Amino acid sequence: MFVRATGFGCSMLCAAIALSLAGTAHADTQSAPEVTSAVQHDQLHSLRGVMPRPDDFSKSGHNHPARPLPWLDGPGNPTDGAVQGGTSGVAAPTAGSGVDGVGNGFSGPQGTFTVNSAPPDTNGAVGATQYVQIVNSGFAVFDKSTKNVVYGPVATNTLWSGFGGPCETDNDGDATVVYDKAAGRWVISQFAVTAAPYYECVAVSATSDATGAYYRYAFPYGNVFPDYPKMGVWPDAYYETFNMFNGNTFAGAKLCAYDRNAMLSGAAATQQCFQLSTSYGGVLPSDLDGSTAPPAGSPNYLINFTAGQLNLWKFHVDWTNTANTTLTGPTALPVASFATACGGGTCVPQSGTNQKLDSLGDRMMFRLAYRNFTDHEALVATHSVKVGTTKQNPYTGVRWYEIRNPGTAPVVYQQSTFAPDTTFRWLGSVAMDKQGNMALGYSASSSAIHPAIRYTGRLATDPLNTMQAESSIIEGLGSQSGNNLSRWGDYSAMTVDPADDCTFWYTNEYLRTTGSFNWSTRLESFKFSTCQ
Repeated sequence: MFVRATGFGCSMLCAAIALSLAGTAHADTQSAPEVTSAVQHDQLHSLRGVMPRPDDFSKSGHNHPARPLPWLDGPGNPTDGAVQGGTSGVAAPTAGSGVDGVGNGFSGPQGTFTVNSAPPDTNGAVGATQYVQIVNSGFAVFDKSTKNVVYGPVATNTLWSGFGGPCETDNDGDATVVYDKAAGRWVISQFAVTAAPYYECVAVSATSDATGAYYRYAFPYGNVFPDYPKMGVWPDAYYETFNMFNGNTFAGAKLCAYDRNAMLSGAAATQQCFQLSTSYGGVLPSDLDGSTAPPAGSPNYLINFTAGQLNLWKFHVDWTNTANTTLTGPTALPVASFATACGGGTCVPQSGTNQKLDSLGDRMMFRLAYRNFTDHEALVATHSVKVGTTKQNPYTGVRWYEIRNPGTAPVVYQQSTFAPDTTFRWLGSVAMDKQGNMALGYSASSSAIHPAIRYTGRLATDPLNTMQAESSIIEGLGSQSGNNLSRWGDYSAMTVDPADDCTFWYTNEYLRTTGSFNWSTRLESFKFSTCQ
């Protein structure tokens, strides 16, 4: 979601909800799923053949008020119980030749991008030969080998040209792109929420070429606002999660499955959804990495956090008989103590301005990456937590987890909060290569530095619960200021190249000069030398 000039903070109502929900993490009883059909579907024969309108970017950027989640980390202000306050002398893998992505002044074959909203909602995915990066109102396609832009930038709703309805006319953001590695397809989605009824617009490429044909769908959500959608690829479905709101009142997370098999061929498709209670928000679906599928019949795994624990659900979908579709959980997985970064709100300082940035500490960060190592299954996840214990410097760190055997006997195999010094670190994204090595990217800022993009990593053979030394992708040259503009990033994305299953690709936000609505993005790739 993006705003023009409004901040993102938690109101008194939000705090009151938090008190009423403290300690209420309990199993939701789920009956039959809600089954609805896509209200429309068609095929775009070639994205390359679409001529973007020259005013697309200037018209995009509707103002959708921010909808914070209730604070669900419980009463009190617990000290972080898993801080890694230093690092070993080993450095994370060396980055390659990074390039700027879609952002202020970014140009490509289809023109120049204009920033008129914030935050950018930066994310991307790597495929067989291309990298697709998407921000709140636009996207571009890059050649993977050269990192040169081959298509774009265009407004995201260019994908729905000729489709009709809000998917074509709105360009409302909260977009994500994932790569279906088993099928060699791109899945791009964004919501259409300028006015009710609301929709999630989903486009599945017909081939591995992101500039070619797409099968397009519009899934309905009535008059309940489907905020912060996040997608994961699984063999039986594309799973999408939302934070639902009746007006500004949180209505709980909604967990949905789209009929992947139908959408791969452009056939009519349905969705099956479960609505959780207001005790749960910020749920992520698992997204499959690697060439080894989950064990046959495995449900999709979904995770969020509440006070002192992760919550794990299992979503099994049956497209033949929806009565057999089930959602079980949550199973509580106790973790080391933590408090959410900035209490879930705004406190991250920047150099040269009094404007603080939002931590997005009230939710898990995209993606929930899954990998099947044959002898065990693994999920890696991250969120932002408070580390500093003084009011003068409540600095934040990135908490990360590896959860093993989610389908049988789930356990938090390792966990840590990466905070090697008092710089604020937040907005992480984590993934794991085929050897079990991890890479963790994030934003970093303080009163002494402009927001930067940094990363760390660990080899599978490193001591448990530790990351290696920090590396920098790019150090920002400006801070976000003016217009009470606290929103930052909203999410970033660490993905793994399906070609070698070793190379990590990361994208996030930074600024080249201090200002408002002038953000840039960066994309970078790197791998561990031991992974071949």
